[in-house]
Formats: sequence, structure tokens, C-alpha cells
Amino acid sequence: MARVLVVDDKEMMRDSVTTILSRKGHTAVACSNAKAALERVVERAPDAIVTDLQMPDMNGLELLAEVRAIDDQLPVIMMTAFGTVETAVQAMKQGAYDYVTKPFSGDDLAMTVDRAIEHARVVRENQILRANATPNGKPASVEMVGSGPSMSALRAAIAQLADSQGTVLINGESGTGKEVAARLMHSLSARANAPFLALNCAALSASLLESELFGHEKGAFTGADKLRKGRFELADGGTLLLDEISEIAPELQAKLLRVLQERVFERVGSSQSRSADVRVIATTNRDLEAEVAKGRFRGDLFYRLNVLPVTMPPLRDRVEDVAELAKHFLAQLAAREGKRARRLTDEAIALLNGYSWPGNVRELQNICERAAVLSMGETIDAPLLRPWLMGTAAAPVVTVDHGGVQLALNRPIGVAGTYRNGSNGHANGHTNGHGNGHANGHSNGHAYAGAGVPPIICDGTVTLDDVERVTILTTLERNRGHRQKTARDLGIGVRTLGLKLKKWKEESRIPANV
Repeated sequence: MARVLVVDDKEMMRDSVTTILSRKGHTAVACSNAKAALERVVERAPDAIVTDLQMPDMNGLELLAEVRAIDDQLPVIMMTAFGTVETAVQAMKQGAYDYVTKPFSGDDLAMTVDRAIEHARVVRENQILRANATPNGKPASVEMVGSGPSMSALRAAIAQLADSQGTVLINGESGTGKEVAARLMHSLSARANAPFLALNCAALSASLLESELFGHEKGAFTGADKLRKGRFELADGGTLLLDEISEIAPELQAKLLRVLQERVFERVGSSQSRSADVRVIATTNRDLEAEVAKGRFRGDLFYRLNVLPVTMPPLRDRVEDVAELAKHFLAQLAAREGKRARRLTDEAIALLNGYSWPGNVRELQNICERAAVLSMGETIDAPLLRPWLMGTAAAPVVTVDHGGVQLALNRPIGVAGTYRNGSNGHANGHTNGHGNGHANGHSNGHAYAGAGVPPIICDGTVTLDDVERVTILTTLERNRGHRQKTARDLGIGVRTLGLKLKKWKEESRIPANV
């Protein structure tokens, strides 16, 4: 049941209240004064507090104020004599949950405590739901689709690790389903009925990430108008997923290491250490050992995270699951849209099986949704899919004229290779410093970080965004990946350039290493 802290300076009353609560199935912990009670709250917050109003040194109202500074949602129930009911009502205005008047029956006290605990539980669940909300408002999936040998081995590994309390590090390329694996591991563990919270470490600045992880006190910084619990507090007893752990700033890496080692932390703006019983699962699409060697990630944190490693196989290594995944995504979309599920033809399945899937499962899901929306019939044929698959032989050569320079595009986005500027001998007429205009038909075969060339398919689907993507990647390649030079040549800010590249990476429209 619940853990209740009983505070009263009279031993007989303490014993009576703890006995009543224990008989109702609660774990009752007694303190003889408010100072000892506060130490207990800081060490490990109870589910509720039952305190006497009149106590020496620090009375119930003063204790309530101190508790509210530590936890503004911990329910506090006041025990008061008949003559101090007005004071008890004042306590409720200051944040107490309820009060009981002495003498009281054991049932009345137990019912009040149960209501307080249930109210706190609902409030906490709402906080967790808000913190863990998905964009569509629906629970995130814990279903891992695929019956091939790779997925069978992965499921067995996840089931074996689920019951452990050790920290898990899930490695894998973007789009392989690392978060799904983490949620499945939580659902199979003894913590399944406790909270599961996820936090994308790459989406927040260092200061905001610290507040999200550890919480902050009221007035800790500009805009901190009230106390806020962090993910470690909200996930107490459950699991915390730290997505893209490699993106955490160095100053936060040290603080995270301490939490993993000692299970204690401090809110931003507070010097009080708090404990948290949280299992951490971290994910990364980078080689953390290489990041450690380059000095960008703490070695001691890596070894603390890499206790139970799991590697997610890329989709190209389990093509036997492609048809099953595609069928699953089409059924999901049909249920969402309230329509009959589209069916892939044998030729379409063969085409999907022959693709390398640089964007992994996420790319397949996006293509399935696009095909289901644009398909005119009940079936999805190979010709509809082929233009969207990078590197398929049917993708035609398209010439895009940008700023007087003709770009011959016949390679797909995300495919490692050479981008040729004018590779088909297009004339680039320009005037040199001597005033002689001449045609320069040359092939410039620089390869940029395996980025390849974005797909521009001349079938009526070319957009301004496609041309912009071509121009930016071409300029970035010419400057050998130097973002400041690229931004200057394009006449845009470095931040604007970075945001565009980040957006395209998240949409799997350019490789992650650009």
C-alpha cells in the first residue's frame, strides 16, 4: 500500500495513529517532531503526512510551509483539537489536503488518508501523461513487428534484460526503433506498473535539459514562477529513457554520472539532495566509444551507461521483415483514417525488399503512409513506390537550373557516392579575369560525407523545397562540409542552415552524417 509519515510529539497519539494505518495496510513511519519529519521527507518523500497542529519548536503550519517548499503536491492531513478548527481551516488554505478533529475514529482517519493518497496519485499520473505525451495524444507503441531471426534474438535479449535493475544502453541507427525496444523492456519488467518517461536530450538546451531532468525550485531562474519536479522525481519507482544521450552537454554529463552512481540529485536552485529509484535506459545513434576517444563524451559516464548493451539491427539486415512491417503500417493507417487497408502487390514487395533503407523502419513507415494516401485503388503497385526509393534504377535524370549552373541529378538522397556538378558536360559559361568568356564543361567529382544527391524526380512532384535541398547540399559539398562558408555563400545564417539540415535529418530526407 502507501507509505504514511505520522508526526506528533505525544507518544500515545503517534502509536495510536500508526496502529490504525498499519491495520489498513499502509506502512506508517512515526516522527516525534517536525524537524525529524522534514529529514524523512528529503530522504524519501512519503505518499502522505499526518501531523498534529500543536507541537513545540515547529508547529503543524510551519511544517506544512517547509513541506510545500520541498514538494508542493505531497498531501498533508492535520490533526487538531476542537478548539483549533479555525486554524486547521487556515492550514487548508495554505495547502493542507484535509484535517481531522480529535477525538476521531480510526475509520474516519483511514478514509481521509486514502482519499489524500488517491488524489496525489491522480495528480502525479496527469503530470506523467503530460510529460510523456505523444504528438497524436495516443500511447506510444510497445509492439516490435518482425518474425525474422534478428528480431527473435532481439526479443529474447530484451526479455532477459527486463528483470534486471541495471542501466541499459541501446545502440542503433536512427529509425531502427530504439524507443520501442525501451518501452517493451519496461513493460516486461517488475516496474511495468510504475511510470515510464522519455526525454529527448538533443531537443533541449543544457539549461532546459537540467531543469527537465532534475526539476527546479521556485525562483531558481527567470521564469521559474513555481516549483517543478524533474523527470527523475516523476519516474520514481519506474523507468527513465534518455534518448540521444550523446547530445548531453559536458557539464550535465558529470551530474548525470552522480545520479547513476549514487541515485541522488539536486533540483536547480536547491542544495538539498534527493533520492530516486529510477532505472535508466539510454539510446544513441553514435559510436560512444569513438566519442569518448575524441573527448566529446565522458569515459566514466559511458562505462556507467554501458552496463547492459543492446544493439538494434538496421532494416537492411532484416529485409525478411519488410513485408510484415509494411502490412502493419498500412493497417495502422487504415484504422486511423477509418478506411480499408491498402495491399502491396508482389512486385511492390519485391521492390521494397531490394532497397537498402538508409532511414530504416521510420522511412518505411513514411513511404507506406504516402503510398496509402496517393494510391488510387485498393492495391499499391511498384511504379508508385519506385520514385521514392533512393537508388532505384528507374529514377530518371533531371536537370535543375539554379543560378545559371545546371545540376544533373541522377542519384538518390542518402546514397553514398559522388555528386557531379555538370557531370554530363553541361556548359557553364562564365567570364574569367581576363575578360574572355568561355565554356567550362567539366566534371567535379567531390564526395561529401556519403551524402550523395537529393532525388529530384521530374514527374510533376518537384517542389521549391526539393530545389532548396539540392542547392544547400551542393554548396555544402563544394565547401567540404564547412557550414559557415556554406551559409555565407547562400546568404543565410548559420543557425538557419543548421535548422534546415536538422529538419531534413529528422524527416529522413538526408543522411544523419551530413
